[in-house]
Amino acid sequence: MERGFWATLKKPIIGLAPMDGVTDAAFRFMSAKYGHPHVVYTEFTSAEGIEAGALRLMRDFRYSELERPVVAQIFGYHPKAFYKAAFTAAALGFDGVDINMGCPAKNIAEAGSGAALIRTPELAKEIVCATRRGLEDWGRGMEVAQAGLHSAILEYAQTEWAHLGGAPVRRVLPLTIKTRIGYDAVVIEEWIKHLSEVEPVAIAIHGRTLKQLYTGLANWDAIGRAVEIARGSGTMIFGNGDVRTVAEAHERVAQYGVDGVLIGRAVEGNPWVFAEHTATREEKLQACIEHARYFEKVSPDQRFLNMRKHLAWYCSGFDGARELRIQLMTTQSADEVEKVVHAWNCKE
Repeated sequence: MERGFWATLKKPIIGLAPMDGVTDAAFRFMSAKYGHPHVVYTEFTSAEGIEAGALRLMRDFRYSELERPVVAQIFGYHPKAFYKAAFTAAALGFDGVDINMGCPAKNIAEAGSGAALIRTPELAKEIVCATRRGLEDWGRGMEVAQAGLHSAILEYAQTEWAHLGGAPVRRVLPLTIKTRIGYDAVVIEEWIKHLSEVEPVAIAIHGRTLKQLYTGLANWDAIGRAVEIARGSGTMIFGNGDVRTVAEAHERVAQYGVDGVLIGRAVEGNPWVFAEHTATREEKLQACIEHARYFEKVSPDQRFLNMRKHLAWYCSGFDGARELRIQLMTTQSADEVEKVVHAWNCKE
């Protein structure tokens, strides 16, 4: 088991959970700058899309040095695609690769990906082995041209190397998994036994089934049972679900014995969570502007519409927040965000 950077992190590990449509490059940058989580994950990215040469997916693999250690998360259903996606992530300089076996979205599950892999454990294990082979081939010196990557992805990687002054250091990256406690029922005992066979460095477990989506309370007792099953295997277990603060994360560690906790929705509009800092109104308003500026810098190919939900999340917990939020929902650029914020401040 290649542990990589995970071996250097002090426990308990408190990280930023991957969230589809949320943890893009700008969000991760803000979280890293103001919160300093121990580790961050990208949004999940389609392995089959990478195999097919979908360059638009590479925007999900943008990251800054400030985010390190940063883990590329991939999803899909075809082992061959996972091999190529893992090799690509390693070639782009990530610190680790995570396989999503927990997404509950209907279109993802119906394709056999995400949390649907809980129902096909043999395929899940085959995917892990293929991903590991991709990481090992990169680390052991296989030429990029020999990995079977799509020409568009190969050209993209080589262009990135030119910007960086050369290819990343060759090393075998650690492999982790993020999953749920079951599909339509809790099957954590059987599921963790299957995953333990392929020896991931860590398994992060969201305490709900696919059927639950994000409703009800996260089942931390099930996560605790996973800890017992994995004990002695060398695989770390992280818990995820309904944790709003670092203090609550430490409570879960003490109660359930997890090696760490991933915090997700509580970070929306609050990158200071990991620093245990309560932001002032002024800090939130400045973050609106900074986040919007960085979004435009690193995602010039994306519509500003994708930024607006982040602006809305910052606008809470102070007088007049609703009025400001309504105004920010019509902005089309960072310049407009700054104008709205400054005009609103002048009224206060």
